[in-house]
Amino acid sequence: MRVIVRTVSELCITVGTLIVLFVAYVLFWTGVRAEGAMNDQIDQLHRQWSKGSMQPAAAAGGSSGGQTAATASPAPYHYGKAFAIMYIPRFGFTWNKPVLEGTGRDVLAKGLAHYAGTAQLGQEGNFAVAGHRRTYGDPFKDFPELRSGDAVVLTDGTTWFTYRIDKGPYKTVPTDVEVIDPVPRKSGYTRPGRYLTLTTCDPEWGHSHRLIVWAHLDSTQSVEAGEPRALRR
Repeated sequence: MRVIVRTVSELCITVGTLIVLFVAYVLFWTGVRAEGAMNDQIDQLHRQWSKGSMQPAAAAGGSSGGQTAATASPAPYHYGKAFAIMYIPRFGFTWNKPVLEGTGRDVLAKGLAHYAGTAQLGQEGNFAVAGHRRTYGDPFKDFPELRSGDAVVLTDGTTWFTYRIDKGPYKTVPTDVEVIDPVPRKSGYTRPGRYLTLTTCDPEWGHSHRLIVWAHLDSTQSVEAGEPRALRR
């Protein structure tokens, strides 16, 4: 009997240890790896941009005033490759994440993921981006704090794009794919435009639902003109 009790106790300790190690991996190690991967993607983009190897996604416009029409034809995005950096002042002025093409698990482990088939940055249609709420660096951990009027700023190395949030966070289910339509369902938009959709999982440690915010392109300006007003402290 003592042998059975001892064996069961040892098994419980082993299982408990494995659970603790798994939780530590999920909470800590994936975050460390993801932060390193995201920083590496941003460094690569800066090196490319310093060499002038990026094609503008849109014509530069004024830093104030309304939306500026894009006239340049952007180069196609390639799966798993970073093409832009996103800044959300609501999350803190040190928050910045790379945006990569595709929404595969391998892509989401390295940054934010652009839904293939949605509009390109600054172009007419819906530029839709997904990100993890928890694990892999927790890029969208504070997603529920986003509010109408908040800025979402992106750059492709030649142009700054400032989007302004109009609606959200809106809660829906993963099968509600119409949220990334060119004119997103339930967004309040009624005609074609230059929109941005951000998506993440809900609840915080689950994935039964999605949180959505929608924004419109408010302004663009050349990188040479300096940072847009939304990023100035």
